[in-house]
Amino acid sequence: MMKRALLATVVSSMLGISAGQAAEIYNKDGNKLDLVGKINVSHLFSDDSNNDGDTSSYARLGFKGETKITDQLTGYGFWQYQYSLRNSEGSDAQTGNRTRLGYAGLKFGKAGSLDYGRNYGLVYDSLAYTDMLPFFGGDSGYTDGFLAGRSTGVLTWRNKDFFGLLKGLNLAAQYEGKNDRAANTDGVRRSNGDGYALSASYDTDFGLSISGAYASLDRTEAQNAAARGDGDKAQNWATAVKYDANQIYLAAMYGETLNATPISGGFANKAQNFEAVAQYQFLNGIRPSLAYVSSKGKEIENIGDADIFKYVSAGVTYYFNKNMSTYVEYKINLLDDNNPLGLKTDDITAVGLIYQF
Repeated sequence: MMKRALLATVVSSMLGISAGQAAEIYNKDGNKLDLVGKINVSHLFSDDSNNDGDTSSYARLGFKGETKITDQLTGYGFWQYQYSLRNSEGSDAQTGNRTRLGYAGLKFGKAGSLDYGRNYGLVYDSLAYTDMLPFFGGDSGYTDGFLAGRSTGVLTWRNKDFFGLLKGLNLAAQYEGKNDRAANTDGVRRSNGDGYALSASYDTDFGLSISGAYASLDRTEAQNAAARGDGDKAQNWATAVKYDANQIYLAAMYGETLNATPISGGFANKAQNFEAVAQYQFLNGIRPSLAYVSSKGKEIENIGDADIFKYVSAGVTYYFNKNMSTYVEYKINLLDDNNPLGLKTDDITAVGLIYQF
């Protein structure tokens, strides 16, 4: 969601159109309700059968609302659901359908906002700077992964412009309760103990921004019992910088994790993540993109060091208007054929069309 919101804002400013990506349903007496939606139909081309064909087309639908309680107090909520478009109308009709986000909270004037529910983990505040590719990207932002991506049961406080005292300085703090999921591979991967995250960013008035975030959570017994990854705590930090002005978008991110990056057999004891992206927004709607994305596991049991993912992305998006766009992206896989984690090494090409409101 962040990726597309950022892109929409950039495109809107270039094309001279409204940046709003929502359909207003109701707005009266301090109560507002908007409908948000997106349909992304795509086709992948690859020698890897798991990434060939219509494997990832989807539709998203959500609502966001606000209610003014007093001059200094506003209530708000957001919900978003994703429907897979690759399913038949048979037994697999609900496969892959899921709630992405759902939270409610209060805004307390300059003191900030406080909400609870399923929301983005604060480490993603930094990861989002480079999660801007047309189709791929965001590999380090694991969903249900120690506050690196969308997470369940998070209490989040955010403050913009440092209590109104310093424009551009934004702070956030977050707590996540224990989520001990099913005792299968995916359930163990998506579990977590109690923990917290902190985030800070500074936005200048000339397009330069910096961000840093840190998370520390307890690991579950099942995670510690896995063959790989040993430690009571999972830790995750990332820092990023971006330049977003004059039709140019440049961003880089570096981060590290301890016992938090999933691999076959459990988790990497340590991982180093680096991403960089460069894009340019032409006034005719064309936006070329070039990126490098990598993660390297360290001190992996019975292996040592190994690449978890490493690729170069070259792509282009064309925006017909604020609601309609099309894209093509080529992912050049840089993993060795004999990589010790047994990961796929095939290149992938993605072609797609997006309608959003």
